[in-house]
Amino acid sequence: MKIATYNVNGINGRLPVLLRWLQERKPDIACLQEIKCPNEKFPELALLDIGYKAVWHGQKSWNGVAILIKKKYEFEDVIRGLPGNPLDDHSRYIQSKINGIIIGCIYLPNGNPAPGPKFDYKMAWFKRLNTLAKKLLKLKSPVILLGDYNVVPTDLDAYKPERWVNDAVFFPEPKAAYKSILKQGWIDSIRYLHPDKKIFTYWDYFRNAFNRDAGIRMDHILLSPGMEKLLKKAEVDRHVRGWEKTSDHAPVWIELKDK
Repeated sequence: MKIATYNVNGINGRLPVLLRWLQERKPDIACLQEIKCPNEKFPELALLDIGYKAVWHGQKSWNGVAILIKKKYEFEDVIRGLPGNPLDDHSRYIQSKINGIIIGCIYLPNGNPAPGPKFDYKMAWFKRLNTLAKKLLKLKSPVILLGDYNVVPTDLDAYKPERWVNDAVFFPEPKAAYKSILKQGWIDSIRYLHPDKKIFTYWDYFRNAFNRDAGIRMDHILLSPGMEKLLKKAEVDRHVRGWEKTSDHAPVWIELKDK
């Protein structure tokens, strides 16, 4: 079973790229972030045409998340919005149970400019995610929390760490918050299989960053304890970042053994 996450950076403007990647990689489940469209503008029919059903939590601005599944699967218990603050109207979290696995699709706030209200919101969101992660671990079902965490966990996850020290994705507070989730027992898929390798998931559009491989890793797939025994592969489709009119992120995916 292949499960993927991809910050598409505008689903309608980059729909040809998304469809091409889905047909190439053929993930069973794909979580999308930053879809940047209201609910009524989501391209449901185009995805159905290539064999994918979807649930989504749209927003016109910089937010929006979705989960895609192959038609042979079903969505159960869909939750839209991160629990913990009923006044938070950002579309940054969607959850569903699929084929016995709870999937939480995350688009964590960027936090820039920092310090300031946006960074404070990021840390408050992280606190709520930490609480949710603890609750999910108490369930009997396996859980995967995946998406754009907007956090670069360690120096190994950046081409040049000094380049990012003034960016909220590299601040010590979100690093500590991410680490606190791992301390609950969650498994970082990429680091589990590639503990010492520089692997990036994002390259900005400036300074020829992609061709120089001047990237960072901030898209993560976290597995609940025990699921690492099923982990066969954890990879980044780096080449997709080089396609025309593509996102500044590349898709990240894992492959699990059949139970």
